[in-house]
Amino acid sequence: MTNTTSATKKLLIVDDSKVSRMVIKARILDVHPEWQIIEAASGNEAIELVDVDTPEYCTMDINMPGILGTDAAEQILAKHPQIRIVIFSANIQETFQNRASTIGATFVAKPVTERSIAEAIAHFTRLP
Repeated sequence: MTNTTSATKKLLIVDDSKVSRMVIKARILDVHPEWQIIEAASGNEAIELVDVDTPEYCTMDINMPGILGTDAAEQILAKHPQIRIVIFSANIQETFQNRASTIGATFVAKPVTERSIAEAIAHFTRLP
C-alpha cells in the first residue's frame, strides 16, 4: 500500500564520475535518509532510466560521454516536466547557466561540496 503523504522521494544522480555520484549520494542520504537514490553514468543512461523508474528529482553533470547533460535534461523534461533537475557543472560560463534556466533546470556550480548539494536540496524541497 502506498502512502501518498510519505516523504519518500526518488533522486537520480547523473555523473560520469563515480566519486561525484558517491559524494552527492552520501550527503543527500545524510539529510534525507528516506530518499531512494538511483544512479546513471551518462545522459543516455539517464534518459533510459527515467522512462522506467521516474524520479522526483535529478542531479545532472554537463560534460559526460555521449550527449551533454543539458541535452539529456531537456529530453527528460520534455517527457517528464514534473521532475526537478539541478545541473551540476564546473563550467560556469553564462551560456551554460542560461541553457539550464531555459530548459527549466537550476544551475549549481561544482565542485560538489556540502554547500552545492545543500543548494540542490533546497531547490528540490522548495514548494512550487
